[in-house]
Amino acid sequence: MAVRSRQIKNQEYIQGSIVQKTIPMDRPQRTPRPKPRRRIARAVRRNQEKALYMDLPYVIMLTLAAACVLYICVGYLQTQSDMTGRIYQIEKLEKELEYLKSENDALATRINTSVDLDHVYKIATEELGMVYANRNQVLLYDNTESEYVRQYEDIP
Repeated sequence: MAVRSRQIKNQEYIQGSIVQKTIPMDRPQRTPRPKPRRRIARAVRRNQEKALYMDLPYVIMLTLAAACVLYICVGYLQTQSDMTGRIYQIEKLEKELEYLKSENDALATRINTSVDLDHVYKIATEELGMVYANRNQVLLYDNTESEYVRQYEDIP
């Protein structure tokens, strides 16, 4: 089929077998500008290639950094474990201390209640021959100088 063209009012019609297109003649056709994405894409691609490229010093530095992080993490976990164990030990010792204090208080109460002062007086006076002091046997001493007493000779 032959293509015919006509111009009507500054427009050109191209007739063909499928679709008719209108192309205005008074404006020049735009040429597509190259998109700056290609430049950016090249720069990005170059950076990606540099990032993917690992040389020996980079691998060694990365390995050392990973080893340091691993060492610090293991140390932290070990310290945490030690602290937890010590807290458990402290709690255990505090419970044992409370138990021993209660046992001590119970024994002190039992001792205090088991001592009979009348029985002690009876044994002291009857078996040992002890007597209470009379009033004329007790001497009181008043010290006005200080509370510290030095004894250089016998008290009359």
